[in-house]
Amino acid sequence: MAKLTKEYQCSLQLLDALIGGKWKMRIVYYLLGGTKRFSELTKMIPGITQKTLTQQLRELEEADIVIRKIYAEMPPRVEYSLTEYGQNLERALKDLSLWSHRYAIAKEIDVSTKVNHPEIYKNEIEQNTR
Repeated sequence: MAKLTKEYQCSLQLLDALIGGKWKMRIVYYLLGGTKRFSELTKMIPGITQKTLTQQLRELEEADIVIRKIYAEMPPRVEYSLTEYGQNLERALKDLSLWSHRYAIAKEIDVSTKVNHPEIYKNEIEQNTR
């Protein structure tokens, strides 16, 4: 993420600067489920490298969306959770996820997130078979 500026052409441009890109929305979405360790996030997001996940988490932390808590233990333990700003993204991300599921069903696209969010997918299947 480039450094945030004080002026954007529209609020969606700011949104893109905050959580745009390939990984950030998914990171935030999974953190909506609660505090996660780095290794948990790595397993939840196939294809992301450790370097990229580290960078994305740092950018989300810099934007005040994610909190990083370091425990003074050996080996060190680090946990990530959402700030109030991050938690406030819940409704929007769930709406986008639901829209994506509906689109996938209508276009016969398999989305692996049905495993992670069966309650959304189950509702969509039930509505689609009526």
